[in-house]
Amino acid sequence: MEFSARQIAGILNGQIEGDTEAKISKLSKIEEGEPGSISFLANPLYTHYLYTTKATLVIIAKDYVLTGPVSATLIRVDSPGNAFAKLLEMYNQVKLNKSGISKMAFIADSAKVGENIYAGEFAVISDGAKIGNNVKIYPQVYVGENVVVGDNTTLFAGVKLYSDTVIGKNCIIHSGTVIGSDGFRFAPENEEGNRKIPQIGNVIIEDDVEIGANCAIDRATLGSTILRKGVKFDNLVHIAHNVEIGENSYLAACNVVAGSTKIGKNCMFSGQVGIVGHLQIADNTIITAQSGISKSITKKGEVYMGSPAFEAGKYRKAYIHFRNLDALVQRVDKLEKGSKG
Repeated sequence: MEFSARQIAGILNGQIEGDTEAKISKLSKIEEGEPGSISFLANPLYTHYLYTTKATLVIIAKDYVLTGPVSATLIRVDSPGNAFAKLLEMYNQVKLNKSGISKMAFIADSAKVGENIYAGEFAVISDGAKIGNNVKIYPQVYVGENVVVGDNTTLFAGVKLYSDTVIGKNCIIHSGTVIGSDGFRFAPENEEGNRKIPQIGNVIIEDDVEIGANCAIDRATLGSTILRKGVKFDNLVHIAHNVEIGENSYLAACNVVAGSTKIGKNCMFSGQVGIVGHLQIADNTIITAQSGISKSITKKGEVYMGSPAFEAGKYRKAYIHFRNLDALVQRVDKLEKGSKG
């Protein structure tokens, strides 16, 4: 799809310097710009590329003062970063604007399907499922019995939704993610082994949630495992049975949350965080990478690090002593030898 500088400026409410009819059909980084592309300058470290880029259009700040000749047509806006993000969003909407039901998709007779959905090859929509309007179900997605998928949600290729899962509106679930698989519950029975405890609950995912690739979210033993509105997961996140994640909380890659833990609103967890079961994590908690949480966090807005984790300020002070531990041991040894002499 091709756009002119005039059209782009209209979309971004920008001012044009150069050829108003210059045409672009793709987006690029400013250092890799090529004819027919549009880029932007927001980071001062990349300023020199403005004067060498081959991009046809470049978005810059309204108050930026040129220090040399520029071959690209410029579009001046209040915030180049935000303007380019808007273009990326539009581009993605066009790119992912799929519709129609493949002849190789299966939709059960008892399933209810909304308007303008897309169902790709080998997608399965099972008995009793309810699919909202404008939902995109990519190839090889499995939607189990009685699953609910809200309007405008996208399920990328290979997503598996076990029975009774509820997905809200405007959600994005990336490839390979499994939602509603059994929680890990076994009861000791005798010397010969353990008895599996049936998992008869479900998973509820509220509106505006995004889940990365290859995540696993277990169904509850009883009741529901819940991801509240606006939650965002990176790839490879595992959520155990009966966990609840509060609104607008962010979990980076390789987070693991054990069963029945409740996480508050607006929390941010870096990569490889592990949290044991049956804990309470307060709102606005920040946990740094590779931390292990073994007790509840009750004070809002705290930063935790380490394994086992504790308050970041105390951890940093303790770490200084830890780094100097060998030297301290040597000093103690010398003092002890001196006292014996």
